[in-house]
Amino acid sequence: MQLTQLELLAPAKNKDIGIAAIDCGADAVYIAGPSFGAREAAGNPVEDIAALSEYAHRFGARVYATVNTLLYDEELPEATSLIWELYNAGVDAVLMQDYRLLQQDLPPIELHASTQAVCRTPQQAAALEALGFKRLVLERQLSLDQIKAIRNTVSCELEFFVHGALCVCYSGECFLSEHLTDRSANRGACIQACRSLYDLEDADGKTLVRNYPLLSLQDYRLDSRLAELAEAGICSFKIEGRLKNESYVRNTVRHYSLALDRFIAENPQYRRSSAGRVTGGFTPNLQATFNRGYTELFINGNRGRWLSGDNTKSKGEYAGRITAMGEGWIELDGTVTVNNGDGLCTVSDNGEQTGFRADRCIGRRIEIKSSEGLRTGQEIWRNYNIAFEKQMRSDSPERIVDVTVDFSADSITAVSAAGASVTLDIRGDYPPALNIAGAVDNIRRQMGKRAGVYSFHVISVDDSDVRFYQLSVLNGFRRKLAEMLDERMGQIMAARRTAFKCTDAPLPLQKREAADGELMHSRYCIRYELGLCAKHGKRADDRLLRTDFKEPLFLVNNGRRLQLAFDCKACEMKVLACD
Repeated sequence: MQLTQLELLAPAKNKDIGIAAIDCGADAVYIAGPSFGAREAAGNPVEDIAALSEYAHRFGARVYATVNTLLYDEELPEATSLIWELYNAGVDAVLMQDYRLLQQDLPPIELHASTQAVCRTPQQAAALEALGFKRLVLERQLSLDQIKAIRNTVSCELEFFVHGALCVCYSGECFLSEHLTDRSANRGACIQACRSLYDLEDADGKTLVRNYPLLSLQDYRLDSRLAELAEAGICSFKIEGRLKNESYVRNTVRHYSLALDRFIAENPQYRRSSAGRVTGGFTPNLQATFNRGYTELFINGNRGRWLSGDNTKSKGEYAGRITAMGEGWIELDGTVTVNNGDGLCTVSDNGEQTGFRADRCIGRRIEIKSSEGLRTGQEIWRNYNIAFEKQMRSDSPERIVDVTVDFSADSITAVSAAGASVTLDIRGDYPPALNIAGAVDNIRRQMGKRAGVYSFHVISVDDSDVRFYQLSVLNGFRRKLAEMLDERMGQIMAARRTAFKCTDAPLPLQKREAADGELMHSRYCIRYELGLCAKHGKRADDRLLRTDFKEPLFLVNNGRRLQLAFDCKACEMKVLACD
């Protein structure tokens, strides 16, 4: 039976976070080089990416580099040169947005179309596949049926986000940040204006909603939908977060790795795309690290209420309501155990957070610096769990590659679970063993230990010609085999890279600036969110100050106005420039 490989793809702000992701069970990581990555604050030296690739390849795990900004004409040679450097550093594939790079003199490396390259219809997918992309990263605002339609149209690999922050705009087509501040999202410099507070006004200037994050969506979470995504044709499950810290990546990767393992255990037609057992370590808890609340967005093909609302920053897990308080202390009714040093917060009606620290906890009483502004009955959230953070640091998972060993007087053959096979010639001036049984036991014991990430297991010892080896010699054999396996895995991973082949397919039109003042285009709709949609019926929303209004509607922030346009036939919303 041919097994379908599934990949858990993790973000890496830097080399250390990438290694942590691999240790926690990622099959691949994506990371930016020193420039042209879609997260301006997450660049890395090529030397660090080379070290990360070397580490990942021991497990058959892959490293993808992001060169996924839109480029100026004069930057094309520099970006091409960077891709050659990344190729020579051992990177397995490059994600890109700007189609014009395909016409440059690129190395024989695998290319993936970044989500910023815009892929949300079968037609767009077919056009990208025709350009030679090995993999397409799909738009996040898709349903399972839409994913299946794309799968039925193309034969290349499909990647889909399953966790993390959501852009309110369709990927690759947001010009709001550039319009407001000249900092382009397509150049990696997004100011995240979608997380800002806005007033919603009608055509007569009447305020319908005041000072509220009307464009800020909850975070994506699809851990319960991995089976359906795999059946729909997704091979790579992607976690968002190249600006997130190490604890976030560790926690999220471990959670999804365990979920993927459970699915594969019940569906033997699938397998993980990398090797290695992840053992020990902390128990993941997605509520304990950064999140704005969770949504499955449009995966069912149904509209929902997707705003993060009062949660544009991470408020974490619910700790309880204040049941009693005094000067410098509070008591909560929740079941969460608050610890000394935990970070707590309250959230106002318009989403603004006020944070404070639990200085000392005695029973249900939590001593804090000041109780000013707090009140009985107020909800409290824990957005920093000091005990969980300590546990993640002190109880990290360990990733091990099992290796079988066949030992003879002439050579040792080692075969790793990652698919590498090496043979070490050990012929030398070693005397025949006087106690054959004892010598064989000694070989099995010493050769059946760890060396680096490899756990050796002796399968056979040829007892027709048994030699006596000092312990230091056997240990040296084991270390040398580990080095040879590292080298062999590097060769295997290099050979697995699929060389990009330029085609004569025409380059699709690519939005490089706002057309007709359109700054955003989204499946999310403010009228639907607030219960003002005539098509889907009305429902009360306590965020509304009034329900009578005259269109068009406007978002207003610090005097800047943005017009909203609604395409009810397509059930989509656009944000337009007004100035």
